[in-house]
Amino acid sequence: MGVVNEHPGGGQVVLFDGVCNLCNGFVQFIIQRDPKARFRFGALQSDQASELLRGHPLDPKDLSTVLYLRQGKVLSRSTAALYVVKDLGGWWSLAFVFIVVPPFIRNAVYGWVARNRYKWFGQRETCMIPTPELRSRFLDALKG
Repeated sequence: MGVVNEHPGGGQVVLFDGVCNLCNGFVQFIIQRDPKARFRFGALQSDQASELLRGHPLDPKDLSTVLYLRQGKVLSRSTAALYVVKDLGGWWSLAFVFIVVPPFIRNAVYGWVARNRYKWFGQRETCMIPTPELRSRFLDALKG
């Protein structure tokens, strides 16, 4: 964890591998369960991700993890995923109970899935292009 630069548009930010089908599915999962549009999204491959993480030890070009920018901090790997579902609220927040599992165990499982995600779920040629209705939820739409 570490402090990160603020972003325009407010809300929490999920940075994900824009060409990963599993990661894109996770983003769609969040969008469908976030009617108040609290979450914003950005591809790790984007200039906006690099800008947000400038001066932070995490490399936005490391596509092996999802990053969650929450309350000025950067969460990664299993911790990021668990805090996302916690912040979604409702029944999904019950999954946060897995935070008690030691990170080295949670992240070993996370890493195994991350290493195999392209093989199991495939990948896209280019990063996801949001629909016009969702455009404002993506960081590259907020640049000015």
